[in-house]
Amino acid sequence: MNVAAREPAEPRPGRRTFLQMLLGAGLLGSLASFFYPVLRYMIPPASAELNSDEVVAGKIGELKLNSGKIFRFGSRPGIIVRNAVGEYKALSATCTHLDCIVQYRGDLRRIWCACHNGMYDLSGRNISGPPPRPLEAYDVNVRGDEIFVSRHKGS
Repeated sequence: MNVAAREPAEPRPGRRTFLQMLLGAGLLGSLASFFYPVLRYMIPPASAELNSDEVVAGKIGELKLNSGKIFRFGSRPGIIVRNAVGEYKALSATCTHLDCIVQYRGDLRRIWCACHNGMYDLSGRNISGPPPRPLEAYDVNVRGDEIFVSRHKGS
């Protein structure tokens, strides 16, 4: 009998090559799924900063007396407050302590940071808690039925 006929045949190189490519693609996909989020975390996204120093913060009638709301001022939040007299005040909504977002407390008539109980008056001055500096104040102008907020001239 023929000895070559009794020995099992080796797998064809084509099948082995296909399996190696399949395993290599799986390994490459696994590495990419790990490193992509890490790179996205390390490289910050492009900032969508507005070119203008003025935004529409809201409409007349949107805020009741003694209330406030957060609005977008470029890539940062701002807060607009309508005090008990009806005047509008606008400030940066980023706490100067740890960059938390502040909110208006109508019961206290103060701007409050929930992170460490920091308090600001309606002019933005820090009056209690850990904030080291006052909030940046903005100018408010009402034109028609819209409320425009802009940075102070010279800031």
